[in-house]
Amino acid sequence: MAGKFSFLLAGALFFAVAVLAQERHYIRKDGQIVLTQTGASHFAQLPLRCAAKEWPYKTGITFGDSSLITAPKNYHPAFFGCFDWHSSVHGHWMLVRLLKSFPGLPEANQIRGLFNAHFTAANIQQELRLFRSKDNKSFERTYGWAWLLQLQDELLSWNDADARKWSDALQPLASELSKLTVTYLSKLVYPIRVGEHTNLAFGLSMMYDYASHQNDTALSRAIREAAMRFYYKDENCPFGWEPGGSDFLSPCLEEADLMRKILPATTYTGWLKKFMPRLFDKRLDIKPGEVRDRTDGKLVHLDGLNLSRAWCLKGIAAATKNDRLLQLANQHLEAALPQIASGNYEGEHWLASFAVYALVSK
Repeated sequence: MAGKFSFLLAGALFFAVAVLAQERHYIRKDGQIVLTQTGASHFAQLPLRCAAKEWPYKTGITFGDSSLITAPKNYHPAFFGCFDWHSSVHGHWMLVRLLKSFPGLPEANQIRGLFNAHFTAANIQQELRLFRSKDNKSFERTYGWAWLLQLQDELLSWNDADARKWSDALQPLASELSKLTVTYLSKLVYPIRVGEHTNLAFGLSMMYDYASHQNDTALSRAIREAAMRFYYKDENCPFGWEPGGSDFLSPCLEEADLMRKILPATTYTGWLKKFMPRLFDKRLDIKPGEVRDRTDGKLVHLDGLNLSRAWCLKGIAAATKNDRLLQLANQHLEAALPQIASGNYEGEHWLASFAVYALVSK
């Protein structure tokens, strides 16, 4: 009996130490979960391990001839790592955000060295050529475009000499994607309501941050008009149908989060009560998505869903002064944060970006 008790005590102590080690990555402050520098360092190491890792790689380009039958690094000299183009882009975004928030980050010199190597005028011009080819104008639309503009917005809002150099190099690509978005929205007849990359509300929400912060009036106008055209009359979003088996975005919550940015505060609450009335139920319960196999690149999407739900719920909670939604956001964060560094590349190459975005979003 004593031996059994000792075993249980040792197990309990091990669990307590593990929990404390995890909690050092984030703390609770004013009802919110906040990233610590220890956590920032932990997250930074994940994209740093893959930002220059060429293989495995999943390309999404269209081959119009044999000129692109070459290593992806030759046509993506800036964003060739971390499995695919968009994951590389938002991995770079995360590194910028972490270094801005924690200037004393142990990985600071390594991050700056990576950006100096990747963000050169020549590299970005090479990246730009792909989007200007007739076969690849829609490459990474709109998910990758949104993260690229979010990255540029982060750089442009940073009073740092290196950041100014990197943003100067990146601006031609950001401007091109802004123009492509305006053109695309002028032709799009129906919204795209899915739980993965092409979800339109997610893309518009991220791009709207860039457009409004950087005074890109053509883009902000196009996004506002599209949001009103596609979403303003929506009612009773079928949230009970979510999530899908490989979702990492919530169609209902992403739309609600976008409209929070588009509509005046006085109008937003009334719109939301028609669109998602259940959000105003004080007994509302939203269970985090469950992942049973983190080696499966599609099933692990549900860890990302928990993080993206968290940032949507945080934003909606702030706009509507709804403490229950903030509690649910924290529950989703707590379900997902321990899974970021699972040891499986299928999730590690991208989930840290989602975690940081969820933790720093307001």
